Amino acid sequence: MNSNELPQNARIGRTALRVNDLSELTEFYRDIVGLSVLRQSDARTVLGAAGTPLLVLEGAEDALERHQSSTGLFHNAFRVPSREALGDALARIREHWQLGGASDHGVSEALYLTDPEGNGIEIYRDYPREGWPRSEDGRIQMGTYPLDLEAVEAAATGDSGLPPETDLGHVHLEVSSLETFDDFYVDTLGFAVQTEMPAALFVGAGGYHHHIGANTWNHRTGPVSGRGLSWFELLVPERAALEAIQDRLEASDVPFTETDGGLVVRDPDEIEVRIRVETDR
Repeated sequence: MNSNELPQNARIGRTALRVNDLSELTEFYRDIVGLSVLRQSDARTVLGAAGTPLLVLEGAEDALERHQSSTGLFHNAFRVPSREALGDALARIREHWQLGGASDHGVSEALYLTDPEGNGIEIYRDYPREGWPRSEDGRIQMGTYPLDLEAVEAAATGDSGLPPETDLGHVHLEVSSLETFDDFYVDTLGFAVQTEMPAALFVGAGGYHHHIGANTWNHRTGPVSGRGLSWFELLVPERAALEAIQDRLEASDVPFTETDGGLVVRDPDEIEVRIRVETDR
């Protein structure tokens, strides 16, 4: 591993959305996505699986709709452990909402939908890592192929929620420049490029197909603003990794704030990234 790369067990922690209708969005992520409500107040809801927080909804009744030029969220991706869990998610979506799309990516099976305020969602399950297709140079080869929805549907067990093993597998961003995305997330934070597609880049730690995706498909040019993505979290397994990131931020003259929980930094599109050691709270 390159000394500047993130450690093997680095991963995405929580993600946060700025929403107008906190009650409606809470019900949506509970009843259709299948997350459990862990904490709730008039201004904030925390949802997750098996007591682990994955999604924070921040009530902001006055927040403007995201401008069509603003960068930000393409989708949050909740990873389930099995095709059975994916089948249960498909059943909930078909019964209560609308499926926006479905794909076999060679490395995973994925369902897509959009929440009531326009935030993209992926629910997916990985194929075994040893079977992921790779090019001659070792890079992961992701594709977009039709998903056998009948097989996914047939695997459903009738479970009304996401299983305890569910996590936030990745976050996919709409960015203004793949070059500046690469400079920040690869050269400074320490992710490694896993695969590229037309106008899209996918980076991960520890050989994972991607913890963060980025695309310029919709030609967004402005900084993140309005409703939608508020921040997301990068977890590292030990303090030495956090200190190494801090050193790279300082060397690159990237401003950051030290907090009790770790570091807070904004990427080139002003998306807030919170970085902390996984065992710290």
